[in-house]
Amino acid sequence: MTLQTPEDIDLTACEREPIHIPGSIQPHGILLAIRLSDRTIAYASANIAETFGFDPADALGRPFEQVLPALSAEFAAQLDDPPSAGSTRFVRTIQVRTAREEKFFETAISRSGDCAILELEEPPSDAVSSIDAHNPTLRRFVGQLQEASTIEFLFDLAAQDIRRMTGFDRVLIYRFDDAWNGTVIAEDRNEVLPSYLDLRFPASDIPAQARELYRRNRLRIIPDANYAPVPIQSRDPAPLDLSDSVLRSVSPVHLEYMRNMGTLASMSISILRGGKLWGLISCHNKEPKRVSLQVRNACDFLTQIFSLQLDARENTMLAENRVRLGAVQTRLLAHMAAEEHFIAGLVNHSDDLMMLAGAQGAAVLTQDHCWCLGQAPDKDQVRALFDWLSENHQEDVFATDNLSEVYPPARAYADRASGLVSISISKAHSSYVLWFRPEVVQTVKWGGNPQKPVQEEAGSLRLHPRRSFEIWKETVRNRSLSWNQSEIEAVKELRNAIVGIVLRRAEELASLSEELRRSNKELEAFSYSVSHDLRAPFRHIVGYSELLKKQEASKLSDKGKRYVDTIIEAAYTAGTLVDNLLRFSHMGRTALKPRHVDVASLVDEIRQKLTMGIGDRKIQWVIGDLAPVNADPVLIRLVFENLLDNAVKYTRTREKARIEIGSTRTGGETVYFVRDNGVGFDMKYIGKLFGVFQRLHRMEEFEGTGIGLANVRRIVERHEGRAWAEGELDKGATFSIALPDHQEGAA
Repeated sequence: MTLQTPEDIDLTACEREPIHIPGSIQPHGILLAIRLSDRTIAYASANIAETFGFDPADALGRPFEQVLPALSAEFAAQLDDPPSAGSTRFVRTIQVRTAREEKFFETAISRSGDCAILELEEPPSDAVSSIDAHNPTLRRFVGQLQEASTIEFLFDLAAQDIRRMTGFDRVLIYRFDDAWNGTVIAEDRNEVLPSYLDLRFPASDIPAQARELYRRNRLRIIPDANYAPVPIQSRDPAPLDLSDSVLRSVSPVHLEYMRNMGTLASMSISILRGGKLWGLISCHNKEPKRVSLQVRNACDFLTQIFSLQLDARENTMLAENRVRLGAVQTRLLAHMAAEEHFIAGLVNHSDDLMMLAGAQGAAVLTQDHCWCLGQAPDKDQVRALFDWLSENHQEDVFATDNLSEVYPPARAYADRASGLVSISISKAHSSYVLWFRPEVVQTVKWGGNPQKPVQEEAGSLRLHPRRSFEIWKETVRNRSLSWNQSEIEAVKELRNAIVGIVLRRAEELASLSEELRRSNKELEAFSYSVSHDLRAPFRHIVGYSELLKKQEASKLSDKGKRYVDTIIEAAYTAGTLVDNLLRFSHMGRTALKPRHVDVASLVDEIRQKLTMGIGDRKIQWVIGDLAPVNADPVLIRLVFENLLDNAVKYTRTREKARIEIGSTRTGGETVYFVRDNGVGFDMKYIGKLFGVFQRLHRMEEFEGTGIGLANVRRIVERHEGRAWAEGELDKGATFSIALPDHQEGAA
């Protein structure tokens, strides 16, 4: 025989156990399933023989009214209007003659396919005859609920009153978390059973299909964990679905679990909120114990009142939080509205930004910038997290209280960012706002080791419920406090507000852009017309002034000659300016004609031409690798002429001038640079550098019209490229342009 290893055991086997069709019931009651189509007995528990004195096999397939006429009469109205699937109706206490005597039975009816399931329980000998006996307890409970100052008091109150009504040794309030682990949050007990208060139990203790039955069937009782199940007999091969049954037999694994816990009787009442299972009121007794159906119904009623009050309290707290966070959001919106760009409103008011989500740190990111606020990871770490979010979590809102579980690099800064909430502002441009919470190290007390043991029995391995419920402590790291619903809603609303601002600004910019486009066309036409019309007058001024100087020189005084020279120089400068303006306006009116350009040859031609005009000046030219490009050759020549001419001009004051030209290829584009050791410029004026008529040096020092760099930027941008510069006063400058590798030109 081959012995199985623990790895061979399917630890999810409990989750697939068909506990809704056990084929048996608990022995403290009897069960009949009546087929609604013909009112015949389709299923019957074996113990009806003891109760009614006939073999169940003899009753199967026969009319209910014929076999048990008195019982049939009691249930006639219920069978005419049976409950729908998923609900159990508790009828009333009835008196029926059995094989030996008249007996009282508490009754219930539920639905299973085409059958109505009738269940009868004989009340315990100490059971009260009416629910009226519990009215004082229920009234007191309702009154105390309304006066309760905290939710914790509600939990304690429910545990106390359920134990008072049932007499169990211990009553627990058990709440599920998001992973279906359960924590005991309230308890009332005597000294017979140990305390489980604050203990956590793993999700595997209550498998998924058991939780579904708890949701569907709120009441569950097991009077004796050592009971012998009573089989259900039928001629139908299909097992009877007992999901809504009161008497449904329990999984042997669960009974073993109860015995291991030291409890021989248990009762549970499901706490539902919004139709979902929120938790359980779990009752335990050291010895076997029965509780009447009347008492169980009273406990169910009490639990429903408790659940409604819990909803009301938590909704009130949620509403209060919404109002508080709404005030914070209003301030943030006011801050954003007061700034030219909404991001400044967030970054400049970090306290409000962090308060909105109850965070200790935050970050605002775009493709180009990263602002880290409060207790946040450093910029490189936030950038890496930003890249991961852009790749893996593009949803509007992402939240986790265990960031390192989904993003392992976060372990390096768990002390600042174990919890994360992020909102995506723009998917097109990958913009995010992030909030961080630090690690909160917790010691969790489990009710025993949460791992189910695998044990060997007769040469094979078998999955057992836990045998020990001694406290087993676990230190939980890399987790923050959880983000609550009001905080998640607040950041969602902030996102919606920001998106609204961005869309509104985009619409305004689109409208403004269209207006600017129209104005630019008009200005270009005006500039072209004026420049064209001014060229001839300035040429005439220069020409006639030179004729005057030449032919009438003998009649002019020295002062008159200086006046004529000044007129010639001024007219010549004005004419050059007009030519440049004409070229600038012409650039926006003509289509690009891109083709292959040998940039190395082009630069060499321009360099030689410039060298001829500098006289005795010595310039060290450093020419690197210059990659070819696909561009309009006329316009690209103008770009390099401007850049190289500026480099020659602004190194004029240097004894040893140095001009370096080179290129690199990266990210699908070619970057060209011209670097010099000239007079440079102050970076605080970088915004002016590429503007029309913008000069950073006096005309007396360096000649020029202030249009050259504007031409450079305009040409480069028409090629869908970029132009920028870096400099330092009196230490030189570097001018760069980036052109797409496969530029096809534009109209």
